[in-house]
Amino acid sequence: MLVRTLSVLESTKLLSANRLGHLACAKDGQPYVVPLHYAHSDNHLYAFSLPGKKIDWMRANPQVSVQVGEHGQGRGWRSVVVDGRYEELPDRIGNKLQRDHAWSLLSQHADWWEPGALKPAIPLVADSIPHVFFRISIEQVSGREASE
Repeated sequence: MLVRTLSVLESTKLLSANRLGHLACAKDGQPYVVPLHYAHSDNHLYAFSLPGKKIDWMRANPQVSVQVGEHGQGRGWRSVVVDGRYEELPDRIGNKLQRDHAWSLLSQHADWWEPGALKPAIPLVADSIPHVFFRISIEQVSGREASE
């Protein structure tokens, strides 16, 4: 098995080509890992969720990591890890452009809203939807690839 380090460009391409990763956050020294459906653009991962444990934990500690992987031929694989910072995109003045950008990126994929359990209403109205749109600002990215 040959393992090599991916370049930043190769790592970024893997992030852009996928939509599912694993989000790691921590609170009070306890790690928590959950699947995350995302869209990649402009050095950010965009996502949304209903309020719950991961949102509470990221609000308490915005430093997070996301792992995205692919299976290759045989026993081969590629994996990228993003270290970044959680940034909420609330439905308020000053966040409209980023929130609309997140909506635009995520809605390019069929059934993009299913991981959030309830499809957000159009138009977005703060009082009518509990969804939390957020992005992860990528601070560092690293990747590896294994091939036989």
